[in-house]
Amino acid sequence: MDLLLEPPHGAGPVRLGMTLDEAVAAVAPWGEPRVRTRPGRVLVTVSATCDKVGVEVLLEEEDTVTAVELWWPGEGRETSTRVLLDGADVFRLPADDILARAAARGWAVDAENPENPVVPGVSLGFTRQTSQKVPRNAEGIPAHFTSALVAGEKYYDHRYGKAG
Repeated sequence: MDLLLEPPHGAGPVRLGMTLDEAVAAVAPWGEPRVRTRPGRVLVTVSATCDKVGVEVLLEEEDTVTAVELWWPGEGRETSTRVLLDGADVFRLPADDILARAAARGWAVDAENPENPVVPGVSLGFTRQTSQKVPRNAEGIPAHFTSALVAGEKYYDHRYGKAG
């Protein structure tokens, strides 16, 4: 199976702007989704697993999907599912290659924090952090991404002093 990252619209079957019920229905074919609410905050998460790829749907504004994050299965775990951004597998290709492809597409890549680069305005966020034994680059940073997040165009505006 292929799960497509389609910034700023969604990832896999989950679209930004979906309601909680729609998000649960979108991931339900993979198994029983887990819905969690954080007390005192407007944040609901819907978690599921698609062939060992973790999927976390974030509803940070009322009953509306604001972001979708996909997680690499982890050290020693194999999956036939690919997470694709413009045809490139974000968990199997080196992270630097994925970022170079994004830059070649004309997207502004912010890699000031190389373990958590973002593409503001699109909005894409990546994580390379892991405590697992994985290949690392010369700086000691994991060579591959461990998660990829798709959100709305203004999701990262707070980092740049813009009103979101």
